[in-house]
Amino acid sequence: MNISDISSSQLRRAAAIKEQIEKLHKELTSILGTAKPAPVAAAVPKKQKMSPAARAHLSAKMKAYWAKRKAAKKK
Repeated sequence: MNISDISSSQLRRAAAIKEQIEKLHKELTSILGTAKPAPVAAAVPKKQKMSPAARAHLSAKMKAYWAKRKAAKKK
């Protein structure tokens, strides 16, 4: 659903629901005594660093790939 397709009544309803969620979250925090709020969205995993050997291997493969494409294009 595109945000521009939402009517004003749907937008008001969404805002009211969000306020209810925030209120319930505060209440839950006070009951459980948790210090930090639960994440709203899934956390983005950290990127793994590529080793120099893997980078060199990938570079060689890609150079060969592009050389092959360039040679095929000249024919």
